[in-house]
Amino acid sequence: MTPLALIDAHHHLWDLSRLAYPWLQGEGDPGFFLGDYQALRRNYLPEDLRHDAREFRLVASVHCEAEHERGQPLKETQWLTALHARSSLPTALVAWAPLTDQAVAEALLEAHAQSPLLRGIRCKPVTAKGAALRDAVKGAPGSLQDPAWHHGLRLLQRHGLSWDLRVPWWHLEEAAQLLESFPDLPVILNHTGLPWDRSPEGLAGWRQGMQALARLPRVAVKVSEFGLPEPGWRVDENRRIVRETLALFGHDRCMFASNFPVAGLRIGYGDLVRHMADFLAEDTPAQQEAFFQGTAQAYYRIEPGAPTSAPRGQ
Repeated sequence: MTPLALIDAHHHLWDLSRLAYPWLQGEGDPGFFLGDYQALRRNYLPEDLRHDAREFRLVASVHCEAEHERGQPLKETQWLTALHARSSLPTALVAWAPLTDQAVAEALLEAHAQSPLLRGIRCKPVTAKGAALRDAVKGAPGSLQDPAWHHGLRLLQRHGLSWDLRVPWWHLEEAAQLLESFPDLPVILNHTGLPWDRSPEGLAGWRQGMQALARLPRVAVKVSEFGLPEPGWRVDENRRIVRETLALFGHDRCMFASNFPVAGLRIGYGDLVRHMADFLAEDTPAQQEAFFQGTAQAYYRIEPGAPTSAPRGQ
């Protein structure tokens, strides 16, 4: 049987001996959304991603910034570009720039753009620690109400870049309100809007936010990262979330993404892909191809046939 071909639209790589990642090398983040992440404190390189994805044909991959030390963000971009030259991975990258600091962001985007892999920017808005606290950050510097976002998103448009949006579900409607002013900006929502609260009330709030974003035709979704703080991966719940997301956005605005190695704290790469394939088993071959390849290829401007897979056995 021919291995399933896929584009991984969101993964991370890091070399802790060469680069600085405070969250991986320092004391750690006690509030990390998956709990203990000691297992991530090791190098994760292209050969590790290929090993994890070895059951499948990895057509291309998109590296998303991994919270490299913020004072030296270009180092990550330069390192990834050199990795690509040696290993053909990653195929494209989403870098970091402080979009709410216009003067710094403009110069940094120019520098990031020296890499032919650059496709977009991820800069996380300031968010509340829970739904009940969302009003505590409303209007704060860096929040989704900060007027500086308008300057930053216009800057992305001028540079022909997309925005990787990463907020928990209780901020999705606020994100939609901001993005109504940017109907032509490609936006890729990370991690299915992070539906961390699986109660009926929590999922209703997530659904309302996803509906607001789905009304904006240039917003796509990375269907990824269903992990929760407690061990396990809730197959039936996640199936329903995936099917709802597909119904809201359509397959041409949804893309497979692994979030490895982070998601590996809760599920293996092979199991993740098999579950996703099972969740889409009722869909047409064209819809499945869009989900596993076509949507990421379109949003991240990946050339068909980009050479990324190592020879079998390597």
